[in-house]
Amino acid sequence: MKIVDEPSSYGLNNNGYYNPYVNTLTMRVKPANFSGPPRLKRLVGRCFDKILESYKYELCPFSNVTQHEQSLRWNPYSGVLGVWQEWEIRNNTFVAMVMGDGDSCGEKFRSTKVFFVCGNKSAILNVTEPHTCEYHLTFQTVLVCHPNAMLVYPILSQPERDTWNQLETLLAYEEITPKGYQKKLRLLFEQAGLYLTKEKKEMLATKVQEEGRETYNTGGTNGQFFRIDKCNIEYQKLEAENERLKKLLKDNGISDEVVVQPSANDTSTPATVIPDINNNNTLHNKNNTTNNHEIS
Repeated sequence: MKIVDEPSSYGLNNNGYYNPYVNTLTMRVKPANFSGPPRLKRLVGRCFDKILESYKYELCPFSNVTQHEQSLRWNPYSGVLGVWQEWEIRNNTFVAMVMGDGDSCGEKFRSTKVFFVCGNKSAILNVTEPHTCEYHLTFQTVLVCHPNAMLVYPILSQPERDTWNQLETLLAYEEITPKGYQKKLRLLFEQAGLYLTKEKKEMLATKVQEEGRETYNTGGTNGQFFRIDKCNIEYQKLEAENERLKKLLKDNGISDEVVVQPSANDTSTPATVIPDINNNNTLHNKNNTTNNHEIS
């Protein structure tokens, strides 16, 4: 379950009312398939958010990272900081999740590295920006507390382990250069699905274009939702907006019910009466006839 720690102004228009069309973000590329330590699969389909200074960050592991400016100005920034692609691996260890191909930032695209630390609950700890549009997000979870939780070798298949063992032997006997060793090791990790090949990256980008750029988080084309919790949240927002509009009509002495009355010019054809809040008039939808009346 997603818990929002603080109220957000994101999605509000200039009058302070919720605008359901503002909070839709799109991913430039499609997230890669799950890979890495099997126990981290428990995080798939979940999202975690944290407000730091004037920004709200949301991490959906193995999907994307987003940033929402908490501001009342007319155009607060909201964007995708990265989409799940591959792992950063060093010394037989999963160092960080690499989220690339986020929103454009000048001549490059925003990217985020997600570093895991041991903690008693799953939560975002901190977000920094060591370089322009390149972010580091620290995420704590009990799933990485075991000393071997982030080791690469144990999760490989036996044939992949055998290949790695052979590479280590060749390197030890200097039958392969360190550069050649790293090149072949990368190919091994690509075959294991831990790194993305160039062809795979292009395929993920093309797939989003074919699908019409899948909508991030809140829904997709034709009003579809991809997560039940997001569907429930959006439904609650629409219910709140509906109640606000009803109250606005009531405050102006206008009924929120549609009344059907005979047209003044044609008694055989009923005309629907539509409340007009701005002019305090009752507008008929036929012949644009208008009947003035007082609102008590």
